[in-house]
This record gives sequence, structure tokens and C-alpha cells, in this order.
Amino acid sequence: MTRKNKITLPTALLIALLSGAFMLYPAHLRAQTLPASKPGADYTSLVNVFLGSSGDHGQMSPAASYPFSMLSIGPQTYPHTHTGYEYNAKKFLGFTHNRFEGVGCTGSGGIILIKPFLGRNAGGDLVRTSQAASPGYYAVSFQNGITAAFSVYGKSGMHSYRFPGGEKGFYIDLSHSLSNSFVAEEHRMEGRVLSGWVDSKTTCHAGKYRLYYALEFSQPVSLSDSSAHRLLAHLPAASQSGVEIRVALSSVSVEYAKAALYADSFQSMAEKSKADWNAELSKIRVDGDAERTRLFYSLLYRTLQSPYTINETDGTYRGTDGSLQQSKSKRYNGWAVWDNYRTQLPLLSLVYPERFQDISASLAGLYQYGKRDYATQNEPSNTVRTEHTIVVLLDALRKGYRLNLSPVLDSLIKEVDGLDFSRPDKALESSYDAWALSEILAILNKKELSMKYRQKALSYKDYWNKDFRDVTQPDADRMQARGLYQGTIWQYRWFVPFDVKGLIGLCGGEQAYTKQLDEFFRNDYYNHANEPDLQVPLMYNASPEPWKSQELVHRLAVDTVVQYYFNDNSRGIDPFVDRIYQNKPQAYIRTMDDDAGAMSAWFVFASCGISPACVGWPVYYLNVPLFPSIEVAMPGNKTFRIRVEGYSPSARYIDRVILNGKPLDRNYITHQELSAGGQITVYASEKPNISWGIKQQWISQFK
Repeated sequence: MTRKNKITLPTALLIALLSGAFMLYPAHLRAQTLPASKPGADYTSLVNVFLGSSGDHGQMSPAASYPFSMLSIGPQTYPHTHTGYEYNAKKFLGFTHNRFEGVGCTGSGGIILIKPFLGRNAGGDLVRTSQAASPGYYAVSFQNGITAAFSVYGKSGMHSYRFPGGEKGFYIDLSHSLSNSFVAEEHRMEGRVLSGWVDSKTTCHAGKYRLYYALEFSQPVSLSDSSAHRLLAHLPAASQSGVEIRVALSSVSVEYAKAALYADSFQSMAEKSKADWNAELSKIRVDGDAERTRLFYSLLYRTLQSPYTINETDGTYRGTDGSLQQSKSKRYNGWAVWDNYRTQLPLLSLVYPERFQDISASLAGLYQYGKRDYATQNEPSNTVRTEHTIVVLLDALRKGYRLNLSPVLDSLIKEVDGLDFSRPDKALESSYDAWALSEILAILNKKELSMKYRQKALSYKDYWNKDFRDVTQPDADRMQARGLYQGTIWQYRWFVPFDVKGLIGLCGGEQAYTKQLDEFFRNDYYNHANEPDLQVPLMYNASPEPWKSQELVHRLAVDTVVQYYFNDNSRGIDPFVDRIYQNKPQAYIRTMDDDAGAMSAWFVFASCGISPACVGWPVYYLNVPLFPSIEVAMPGNKTFRIRVEGYSPSARYIDRVILNGKPLDRNYITHQELSAGGQITVYASEKPNISWGIKQQWISQFK
């Protein structure tokens, strides 16, 4: 196919950049006018990609990205956060080609830095004057007259630059990475195509991944070495003022990267990327307050970044042992399972079932090619960690996903046999995995083995009695006490999601359990800046007072909270007192990472009035939705409609519920009921109905 070499930045972009329409955040918000509920709505216009991109308030970036793509082209600023960008920074170092959104350990990714420059010297500063961004698109203008725009479609992307007259060029740093994670690289130049591979360390430097790349310049360049792994690409003064760079990544080979280079125009790519983002975002349609609607879609967007598609169009992909494999379905990598198995992965299982089928199969495949808690030395993409994968596999099985676990059963057993019970938090987390294995074995009709791991899981009671029963000890509210990885004794004592019935017994019965929950929240021991106790606000649903969970979910989502704990393992003298979720660059609690969509997905679930009760069971607890009307697309052209009668900002309690025309007295709904389509009507009240939700309660337990 003939490639179009005429370079023109989209007219709308130039107008926006020159007018400064996107320079200030409020202006960006005011530009949103399209109601999301109407057919053909532009959901991307409701997304603020700058949310969480300043300071330690989410660790997100405005990079041009594509749903579940390993390629994202974004700005590298000085200074920067974990994704390479800081909203308030004006000095730009260039643009890089991947990042893991919202994760800790000072971030990862940031490979292949490209910096445009004027003249013969690459040392001049790039100082931002304006910027614009939306899903799949980022653009910026600089004081020196250079403007740049970027888009991503699949694993292919484009840079589009416009220079003032005179000599110009690009500085290319193939050793660039976030968090000093560069390992090695090889490259070669053929004609106008620079290609090769880059090895980098994964998040937290736990493992290593290799990505192959191809970069094609729209005009001939003169390439020279600047220093080790750093190149200068010069264009003559007589060259066109507009220059494009096409880029593609592959986990498999340079040849696949070259084949993936986009053949059409920048405008075409941006339009296709926007269309596909709209298709994903439109799976959930909300109607309600305009500001909250924008916040909702900005956070839903964050749940659709990872894991990454790693297979090529012919099904070729690499396993985590580096081997070449073939698949008839999509393959994914780039995990943050410990962080997002409670929220983001369950959200994908409900709203994006076709993707989740392949995601769950890819998780099972980790056991075939070599799974590590963090990462192997041959990862096909950047990644974070994979603990509790076995819980996700059980969850998928119980939701009806097709998984053949027989070939990897020995590996599942080996993993659970090697779990760490040496610390209080590890003992509870490992018990959860042992329970999941016992349930999988029971599903596979291996009853004797199932009982063995059931007993292993039940040993959590011994550890709980030893470390978590007595919360009068002076270290009970101290971060990292007794060797805890993250969190406190108070926060971790609730981590028995698979046997809350047993936990109630350990607490001394229903009344004592409820009183201890009251003490936990009354003293602000809860920490929404991290995941260890993320499920605790839902735990009143296992008590005689489920209305307290309804109030807590509402407060944490949209009201003012008091937060003393922070994700740098500290308990602050001065608490955070504000709303947690805000549609601005400093979006979250200080130190609160989005953790690959984990925290965004929590808000999406709360907005819809449902939250996973226990990953591993297809059950969702109910709360008052944050919008009066919601529609969720389900498989087979079905729709599940959620309506709120008596909706108001202060009506946070459930008075009664109607499901498909019949009263629903229980405080939960099942995955099957949601997937079948239909309608639930929640009657909201400003006062709790203390008699609703206490019959037919769903409480996890050993059976």
C-alpha cells in the first residue's frame, strides 16, 4: 500500500494549540457538551486524560494510547512522576513509547526517547506553551515554534511534527527508561527505517522484558551516533517543515514490528483510535450530573489500559519463557494482579466478556510457560506482579468462562505448596490462594486433593488468632508492624474474603464483629490509598446492618473522607480531608496509585451500584448507584438497566429493590442475573431501611 507522505496537523488541533484552548484544565472540562446517553455520542470527549497526572496523586499520564496496547506515546517531562510526565512541568525531554499506568516502584517503561530539535545541536530546551489530549491522542506546542501530535492504533503509532524553517532533527535515546531500568539494545538503519530491540527491567526491577520496534521517518535523515545508544537524526534545511515518524512495537520480532507500521495518514489513525475508544467506553452508558459523568468516563478509561495484547495478527506470540507460541485467540501480558484482581479484572469479566475470556486463558498460560510472583527474565511485555492469579482463575470458572486447567494443574498445586506463611499478612493472603485451589480441585472432581487444600486454607484461623485477634496492642495501627508488607494489623485482620462466616466466629459472633467494624471506621483506621483493606467497606453486608456499607461506599466515592494512612507506609499526623475521586491532575489521596485501573474500577463499580463480594464467587453486593440511570451492554445484544427512584445526592441508602419486576429482599445480585440482561430498580432513601438486606444474606463460608 502506498503511504501518504503529505504532512498536515489536523486543523482542529492547530486551532486548539494556537488559541490555547486546552492550556488550562477548567477549559478542557468546559469543552465537554455531549450527553453520553444519546446514540452516537462521543464518549472520548468526556474523558479527562490529565486526571491523576500531577504529583503522587494517581501516577497516570496523558499519553496517546489504545485499549490494551503495549504502545503508548507520551511526553517525558522534567520533573516527572512514575509515568514520565508531570502536569505542571513545562520542560519536556522528549517523547517515549511505553509506560505502566498507575503503578509504584517509581514506575517502569519509558523506552525509546525521541526529542525534536532545531539547528544542529540537540541541547536546546523544549518549553511547553500549550497541550491537548484525548483518548488515543496527545498534542503539544513549544516556545521554539515546534508543534507535535501523536496517535496510537493497535501496536502502531505516529508522531506528527511541524518545525519552523531551517535545519532540524531528532535526538534518539535508545537507552532511555524510567527508574533506570535499561538493560541492553541493538539497532540498525535501513533507508528511512530504524529498527531493533530494547531490553528493560520490569516494574520494581523484578524481571526483564524485550520489545522489538520499527521507526520509519517520512523524509530521508542523516543518522549519526551521539554517544552509546544515543543517535542524532538530522534533516536538511530545505526539507519539509512537516515530519512524521511511524512506529510499531512487537513482542515477537523486528519483522512483525515493520509489518505493523501504519500505512495511512495521521488523521486516519487518530479517527480509528477514537472510534475504538468510543466502542469500549460505550459499554456502560450513564446519565446524570455532568461533572460526575466526566469523572466516571475518565476513570472507566483508566481501567482499559492493561493487560496488553501481545500476539501478532497470525496468532504468534512469546511465552514468559521467551518461546515462540501460536494461539487462535488473543494473548495478553502485563499484569498487576495483586493490585487489581479485586476490581479491574472483575469489571472486565462483567462488561468485556470476550476480552476477559482471552485474558483468563492468558493467565492460565502463565503456569505453562513459567510464572513468577513478579516477573520472569523473558517477559513479552512490561509487567508488575501476578499473586492471586489462581483466585482470578476460580472466579472465571464460576462465571462460566471456558478454561482448561488440567494441563497446568500440577503447576497450580506446586505454587500453592510453595506459598509463604511466614508473616501475618502473607499467611492470610496465602490462605486465600489455598482456598481457591481447593475450590478448583472440587470443580475438577478431585475431592481428596480438594480436602487437603481446604485444610491448608482453614489454617488461617491459627494465624488470625495469633496476630489479629488482639487489636489492643500498641502496634495494631502501625504501618508495617510485625513484618507486614503494606498496611496495619487493623487493616489486614479483615482479609478473609473467602470465609467471612468463619471470621465472624473468630471475632466473637455477629454482634462483636459489627462492633469491631464500627471501631475500625470510627477511628479512621481504613486506608483507601492502597488495596489491602479495600473490601472492608462492604463487610457490613455480612452483618445485621448492611445499610452501613451503603453509606460507606457512597462516602468514599463522592463525599469528604478523613484519611490518616498513606501508601508510603506512613500514618500522617495531618490527615487527608477531602473527596478521594476528583477530576483533576491531583486526583487522589497523596501517594494513592491507580494501580493499573484498580482504584478506577472501584469507582466504576460503586457508580453502578454493585461491587464484587468475594473474588472467586460470582456475587455482587448492592449499593445506591451514583447515577439515576445506567445501562450496561451484555453479551448477545442484551442490556442490563439500572434505575434509581428517589435519586438525590443525600439519598445514599437502599429502601427497597425491584429486579425484573419482582421485589428483591437480598442484598446481592449474581453475575448470571446481570449477564442475562434485565432491569434493577433501586429505591433510594435519605434514611436507612434497617429491615432491608438482612434476609437471605450472602456471606462467604466454607461448605
